[in-house]
Amino acid sequence: MTTAELTVVIDVPRGSFIKRDDDGAVDFFSPIPCPFNYGHVPGTLGADGDALDVVVLGSRRPFGSTATVVPRARVDFLDAGQADPKWVCADAPLSTFDRLQIAGFFRCYAVAKRLINRVRGKRGPTRYLGWL
Repeated sequence: MTTAELTVVIDVPRGSFIKRDDDGAVDFFSPIPCPFNYGHVPGTLGADGDALDVVVLGSRRPFGSTATVVPRARVDFLDAGQADPKWVCADAPLSTFDRLQIAGFFRCYAVAKRLINRVRGKRGPTRYLGWL
């Protein structure tokens, strides 16, 4: 593995309705399926206290599987007032369509996460801030 790669554990396979925490526990059920594989980088720690988040483009990967992937970009996300950026990884450079789809997803995800945070008593803004 080079420094240009990340080893990721898949928490949410593409097409799944179940969002899991880094430890595998169910976090919430989504009303829409996740259009990407979503996971974390074990052994890392973000400002929010969780491992770094990663979106992995491409075919569906099984829950709990690991993948060595190439980071192509990062999106800036704020979750209950905490910085929570996400790496975006793919086999090839991101297309304009990929970027539009990812931005659209995180805009919708921010709305859902705001509601979940309110129910859980978490305060602070939750929003998609754009590309880093």
